[in-house]
Amino acid sequence: MRTRSITTTSLSALALVSLSAAGVASAAGLPVSLTQDPLVMRLSKDEFRIVFGINAKHSAGRGCHGVIRYRVDWQTEDGAIRSETRLVSYSVSPSASRAITVDRQYFDTAEGQHTTDIVKVSVNRITCIAGGESHTGQVASAR
Repeated sequence: MRTRSITTTSLSALALVSLSAAGVASAAGLPVSLTQDPLVMRLSKDEFRIVFGINAKHSAGRGCHGVIRYRVDWQTEDGAIRSETRLVSYSVSPSASRAITVDRQYFDTAEGQHTTDIVKVSVNRITCIAGGESHTGQVASAR
């Protein structure tokens, strides 16, 4: 089994990652929020992990599951900026008030031939449905 070391993006890229927390709306159910701005980790020239910390204090004892809808703006070596909307599912155990979920993404226009940078991550919506485990997969992506 091959392992890779995870390195975080440069400070300038992290400074550009933003979350409009006031604009994040929880839909259908319990109030949830992010514990902090999404964390972006670079694994290779075009491969990233985006980590979301979920704060679901109001679901303690019941648990919840839902989907985070977010947008990623990324830039190619030639300066072109592209945007993609993504979905990632999460589940908070009934015995916890916090959880994390990680979305794995590749951002490139030439199959790993270029170095790309994430310019901005913004969360549009977080759903939260009472109850322990989600009936969906751990990670779902939409293009």
